[in-house]
Amino acid sequence: MISIFKKYKTFIFIFLGVSILIFIGIYTLLQPQKTLPIFTPRDVNPQLVDSTIQHVGYNHRIADFKFTNQNGIIITQDDYKDKIYVAEFFFTTCPTICPIMTDNLVWLQDKIKSMPDVLILSHSVTPDIDSVPVLKKYALEKGVVDSKWNLVTGNKKDIYYIARKSYLAVETGKPEELYDMVHTENLVLIDKKGRIRGFYDGTNLDKPTEDGTKNVTQLFEDIKWLSEIEK
Repeated sequence: MISIFKKYKTFIFIFLGVSILIFIGIYTLLQPQKTLPIFTPRDVNPQLVDSTIQHVGYNHRIADFKFTNQNGIIITQDDYKDKIYVAEFFFTTCPTICPIMTDNLVWLQDKIKSMPDVLILSHSVTPDIDSVPVLKKYALEKGVVDSKWNLVTGNKKDIYYIARKSYLAVETGKPEELYDMVHTENLVLIDKKGRIRGFYDGTNLDKPTEDGTKNVTQLFEDIKWLSEIEK
């Protein structure tokens, strides 16, 4: 028996090695590969989308924009070119979900501090109240890092336009007020091509949900995945 083993030892080791590699390859192929959808207006709750684009089912990207940040600096799409970023809509005097969302974004900011290709963009839905000094005070109180996170204000119609026609993230308010907005808890993940890759509950850091809504921890995991595949 021993002599037979010695005679075929090389063959046996090669056979075992190849078998292991085949097993690993099959196992890897059978594992579900991570993907992220590319959202269009047709994929989203119509309440969050301007009626003029609800039919759009392809090639949806964030439109060009021009707002002013907490330091009085003009911020445009060029500042987010070739960046992955998280967009949200908030207001500094919000007593309910905004403080929770901001705290969770502060947590996210800490996680992405060493990722130069990832940023955050927060739009005020009450720009008449949230002036540059107000945003600056809010940013300082919350620990916003200027190089990672812009809090922006601007023309209310422009903010409404991009919220409803680009980010698909806010509900309309009173029907008689065309540019009235009810912001949601949604955080929106945007890839380097300006496409929406996910919506996340900004008030939920890490708790599982019955409806499968993603939380902020899952947002960070998706950011890491996007950052890796979009290098």
